[in-house]
Amino acid sequence: MTARDRALLFVLCGSIFLEGVDISMLGVALPAIKADLGMAPGDLQWVVSAYVLGYGGFMLLGGRAADLLGRRKMFVFWLAVFVLFSGLGGFATEGWMLIASRFITGLAAAFMTPAGLSLITTNFEEGPKRNRALLWYAGTAAGGFSLGLVVGGLLTALGWRWVFFAPVILAGLIFVLAVKLIEDDPVTGTGGQKFDIIGAVTLTGGATALVWTVVQAPEVSTTSTLLTGLLGLLLLGAFVLTELKSASPLVRLGILRNANLVRANIATVLFAGSFFGFQFITILYLQDLRGWTAIQTGVALLVIGIDSVLAPTLTPKLVDKFGNMKVMFVGMVLALAAYALFLGIPADANYWTAMFPTMLLLGLAFTLVYGPLTIVAVEGIADEEQGLAGGIWNTSFQFGAALGLAVATSLSVAASDSEESVLEGFHSAWVLPVVGAALALVVIATGLGRKKETANAQEAVPATS
Repeated sequence: MTARDRALLFVLCGSIFLEGVDISMLGVALPAIKADLGMAPGDLQWVVSAYVLGYGGFMLLGGRAADLLGRRKMFVFWLAVFVLFSGLGGFATEGWMLIASRFITGLAAAFMTPAGLSLITTNFEEGPKRNRALLWYAGTAAGGFSLGLVVGGLLTALGWRWVFFAPVILAGLIFVLAVKLIEDDPVTGTGGQKFDIIGAVTLTGGATALVWTVVQAPEVSTTSTLLTGLLGLLLLGAFVLTELKSASPLVRLGILRNANLVRANIATVLFAGSFFGFQFITILYLQDLRGWTAIQTGVALLVIGIDSVLAPTLTPKLVDKFGNMKVMFVGMVLALAAYALFLGIPADANYWTAMFPTMLLLGLAFTLVYGPLTIVAVEGIADEEQGLAGGIWNTSFQFGAALGLAVATSLSVAASDSEESVLEGFHSAWVLPVVGAALALVVIATGLGRKKETANAQEAVPATS
């Protein structure tokens, strides 16, 4: 890579590192937040779900904005918004305040992240160079996540509000470097195209209603569950109709002819849902049931971050030799084995014999799955739609995370009517990652032996088709 390539990659990796730190530090701090703000477990998951719903719900709009208004402009502006509201979350005195700030932070990430990803895919030509850049990008995200687990534990020991205040310093540095190093990309205007606001709102509303339905199901009547579930489906149906009739749809349906893009996004939903559901329940298991401190919890999960070292070093070699699909398949097998090992874990399990193998296998699974998923999701997509393709993939990841959290919370609450049955509730919730990983394995297996999609595979289809 040239000096400019390395400088650009440093800044963009810095932004995704910030996002990884932000998410993982919050996860470790959740029990402390619950105790301080008096939040119930069902409400607590909304601290995370609000972020991923804002993130996933407007990601496609963010990707389109990057394509039409300029990738640098969107990246720099929304990075500033991300920093502001991430820090404001530390001043929350009520649960709803924190949830609101997390939603806006996720909204900012929805515009910032696809702009950053498309800056990589449009500045590095498709092939080994782009693959290397994307794998460094994915590895940096993993590094931020793993470092955040430990730093989050240390900061939570000082006070959970520092989890929100500390990243502002790092973000400020990244912002300054981004302004100086990222070159303006040529923008010709929207060309008469409009932003599909209705599509973004119906997509976010439908996903939120479905997540709400899953979370509240154990605590409300069947009628209420059916009504909110129906509302979610109607809103998602409205989204599809909007895309079919819109002259400037949020999602150009022709892009879905790329089979690898579709396969990668379905696998991503399942992969993200499995991991986030597992992480949420495991943190509660370690801190609420086992009485571990936030620092101990962060260190216990730290080995998952081994992919921050292996993803940019080992994964490119494996991808070059075996291809993305075969590498992902092996990684998903490891993920399935990792989750299966955690089933039925007792309340007094030894970390090294009962938990460490799962954490190590998950680290290896992320090494082999996350980066190749990113590559496959944007392969064969024209430069002018790289923002859209990146937005679709990130939307899948965030909605998968939201649904995984919702289902895991619902399963654990449903089986935890008394203090004595808390562990039983956790055991029920840990079934979710096993099922999700198994389904993702099947989806990835359908791509084994297939050749890489080409740009011709996703030619435009009529808006009325």
